[in-house]
Amino acid sequence: MAIEFNQASLDEALKSGKPVLVDFWAEWCGPCRMVGPIVNELSAEYENKAVIGKVNVDENKEISAKYGIRNIPTILFFNNGELVDKIVGAAAKSSFTEKLDGLVK
Repeated sequence: MAIEFNQASLDEALKSGKPVLVDFWAEWCGPCRMVGPIVNELSAEYENKAVIGKVNVDENKEISAKYGIRNIPTILFFNNGELVDKIVGAAAKSSFTEKLDGLVK
């Protein structure tokens, strides 16, 4: 299951040295409900290789503002603590795995 990030746990994940995928979502968002199960699958598939988590934009407005999230779902990809890529909107699982595979060593 994907981690529910807050500011502290996200900061910790970004310092882990592993690639980090962050799904910005909300309960009322239809496309987010399509992406959510994919993110949970990725969490299991990339266990010990990457940190996979979610940020509820309604509960974590400061994190959303920090990364300029204007549309959801938005999925951010970090490597070595730096933002390296993103996907805005619902996408196929292969889009996520392609980006993660490029980051996982």
